[in-house]
Amino acid sequence: MEELRTRLFTRMNFYRKQCPYCKHYFWTLNKDQESCGDQPCTPYLFIGNPPGKFRPESIRDVRERFLQFFEKRGHVRIKRYPVVARWRTDVYLVGASIYDFQPWVTEGIVPPPANPLTLSQPSIRFTDIDKVGRSGRHLTGFEMMAHHAFNYPDKYVYWIDETVEYAHEFFTKELGLRDDEITYKENIWEGGGNAGECLEVLVGGLEIATLVFMHYRVVDGKYVEMPMKIVDTGYGLERIYWLLTGKPTVYDAVFGPFIEKLRTKLGLPKPSNEMLIHMATYFGQLDPEVTSIERAYEYISKKVGLEVNEVKNILRAQETLYILSDHGRTLSWMMADGVIPSNSGVGYLARLLLRRMLRSMYIAGIEVPLTEIMSMELEFLKDDYPEVYEERQTILELVDLEEGKFRKLIRQAPEIIERAVRDKERRTGKRELGVDDLITLYESQGIPPEIVREIAASRLGITVTVPDDFYSRLAAKYQRQAGEEKPKVDINPLEIQDLPQTRELFYEDMRLFRFKARVLRVIRGRYVVLDQTAFYPEGGGQVADHGVIRHSRGEAKVVDVQRVGPVIIHVIEGEPPNEGEVVEGIVDEERRLDLMRMHTATHILLQSIRRVLGRHVWQAGAEKNVPFSRLDVTHYKLPTRDEIRKIEELANKVVLANEPVIIRWLGRTEAESKFGIYIYQGGVVPGAKLRIVQVGPDDEPYDVEACGGMHVSRTGEIGMIKIVKVEKIQEGVVRFVFTTGRHALNYVESLEDSISSISEITGVSKDAVVKGVNELVNNLRRMEGRVKALMRKAIKSDISEALSREVVINGVAFTYVEYEGEDRSYIQEFAKEYLSNRPNTVLLVINRLGNGTEYIVYLGSESSKRVDIRSVMARLNEGVGGKGGGSGTYGQGFTPTKPPTSTFIEIIKSVLQQL
Repeated sequence: MEELRTRLFTRMNFYRKQCPYCKHYFWTLNKDQESCGDQPCTPYLFIGNPPGKFRPESIRDVRERFLQFFEKRGHVRIKRYPVVARWRTDVYLVGASIYDFQPWVTEGIVPPPANPLTLSQPSIRFTDIDKVGRSGRHLTGFEMMAHHAFNYPDKYVYWIDETVEYAHEFFTKELGLRDDEITYKENIWEGGGNAGECLEVLVGGLEIATLVFMHYRVVDGKYVEMPMKIVDTGYGLERIYWLLTGKPTVYDAVFGPFIEKLRTKLGLPKPSNEMLIHMATYFGQLDPEVTSIERAYEYISKKVGLEVNEVKNILRAQETLYILSDHGRTLSWMMADGVIPSNSGVGYLARLLLRRMLRSMYIAGIEVPLTEIMSMELEFLKDDYPEVYEERQTILELVDLEEGKFRKLIRQAPEIIERAVRDKERRTGKRELGVDDLITLYESQGIPPEIVREIAASRLGITVTVPDDFYSRLAAKYQRQAGEEKPKVDINPLEIQDLPQTRELFYEDMRLFRFKARVLRVIRGRYVVLDQTAFYPEGGGQVADHGVIRHSRGEAKVVDVQRVGPVIIHVIEGEPPNEGEVVEGIVDEERRLDLMRMHTATHILLQSIRRVLGRHVWQAGAEKNVPFSRLDVTHYKLPTRDEIRKIEELANKVVLANEPVIIRWLGRTEAESKFGIYIYQGGVVPGAKLRIVQVGPDDEPYDVEACGGMHVSRTGEIGMIKIVKVEKIQEGVVRFVFTTGRHALNYVESLEDSISSISEITGVSKDAVVKGVNELVNNLRRMEGRVKALMRKAIKSDISEALSREVVINGVAFTYVEYEGEDRSYIQEFAKEYLSNRPNTVLLVINRLGNGTEYIVYLGSESSKRVDIRSVMARLNEGVGGKGGGSGTYGQGFTPTKPPTSTFIEIIKSVLQQL
């Protein structure tokens, strides 16, 4: 690449050569250098023999030296961004410093916070998660030190020459490396929809920086020249520190003190440096996909002169320490930024890290709670990441909850795995578990593949092969967010592409309820486009306005309003207006005001929830509607009654204070700099300018968010915020249902009416309602106790009857009972009691109902290993003309007829005779 022939290379007489192994071109001062200097073409040369003169006392020394170097050269130091990329719709996590500025800055939509700038950005990548702990150099979490320059057509900052000179000066003058120790390898970089030529900076076989010269946009797989030219550099903080310390692995360099403290606590063996070097060399230079772990242990045992099993035990323990160190830090970053482990989205990635940590501990036989290990690591990290340490209590509570779930899962795992093998054998005739089965077991049950392999071998005698890139495959499925929602109106954008942007009167005056407008288009008599409108379209969780459009031929009811690109569509019922005529729009004023109260209340409630439950809380969804609205937030358990009361009290305190609600338009960069990424609570808001809604005065705002919704002008207009219901709707998400204003008053009045009704029914005063209800409940419980005693007697009698009918067919017991309109709960109790002491039994229950016959089949824990419930139900359905199904140990069906009891019995006997 001729453009990479920089003035530094020319001035210092660098040689451009081609690596005979990887075929990449590279630049070096060493005339005799053969390879490019990168793995696996070149071995590590710095371990035990670190280059340069600078010997940092800590990793902070390297970070600070880098940032100060660029500050002295005209760069503005900016704060690191969060690791969750809430300003983007395409990815969940920040994977490089340039992610902070994509797409808004890189597309030229908004200016950067400074130009040029420098920062050290925590970044997360799951691409090589399976190699973490083995290769010696791979991390899931790392800090990318960077300096960026954004060159516009009318403003040049600096480009390739200056970038290479800065890098060379930093490594030689600041870190004391020799000129001839540095190699620059040519390559092409792609990421986040952009691309450009790059130079990878290599020292001693280790890549320590990448200098990217971004000037392409990737469109349909092709490179399209951008108007901007962006210097995108990435200096690996951890790798540079590793290089300067010469430690055996990056883990020993970065986490050394923590690892040794943890090793002492856990009583794990300490490998020799020679063993670690061979471990890092083997996994660092050979791709695990073309070799095997067992072969690695054999290779290392020969090098160090120890038995293979001894090497395996030592290195497995060491790998566990490395995984705990790396994954623990990455997990802490994510949790401190509000990620709750779950089975979807970014929460899936957090749980993946946690499960991999717990799996490693399980295999290594470590019984110390993970919370103790995480607590130790948070202490180790607190000086570098004080904002993470502040969330220590939340992080440890989340880890404790996840560890409890994992331990329960391990107890259940043998039965789950045995059932999976049986199901596979029935379906395919093969007694095995493949990669797809391992993925299903992990995603549906959460069982790590290594544990499946161990249990399958020890209990079932089955060999299970776990791919070396198993976790990378899983993580790849959750790296990117889902696409945008489709429009909610049946309109092809081509039908309106010639129309101008609709003037949004609702933003000019939120209390404009009557307006005049010209009809630009009527589509299929149902969709109306006006040149301007005061009807608010659905968006940001707020439902659309309702109202009417009056025109020359009458009146049309507006039942929905949607945005399709820049055009606002009115969905109508009734006679449509004529195109070109001027009409009057009338917004339902009372409903709009209610929605304004609900929307502002949502902001206040969200901030109140964060202040009570913690900063990990983020909005996960919302609907501002009447008479009730909902707010979904990320939280790992149901709030207590006391916490809910505190949230409500805090929210209403803001309402009573009658705080101002200030709305202003700010540039995206200015808004982020002033208020932080918190403004994206409601999701990503597009555009160069953001509509910022602030609750409270400028000197002490209560809440600030980017929001396009309708709001009151002062909080006192809300009247009251009343939380109606709080429920857990999915893992890691809690829903608050609430109401405001007159609807809150109506709700409270309805509660009063209910209390009055209860008072009348119980015959006690309103003040004594609780006492009266308690007495009724106690009486009911006493009666339930008597009913249960009678039920036990009845079950005992039915068990005797079933035992008298029991027969054994091919080693499996079979019996039946028959009822007339029996309650399902009684049948379940009877079946549970009967099978508890007879696990090798098939139990048939026939329940005659007024409109037909219900038939239920129960299998014991042993009989289910030989009898397929689905086959039994299929035969019964066919034989009695019914419908039903089953899985595992239970099946049920129904027929509208009343077949003889003997028909059911003979069918099941026939199934058992064929075993």
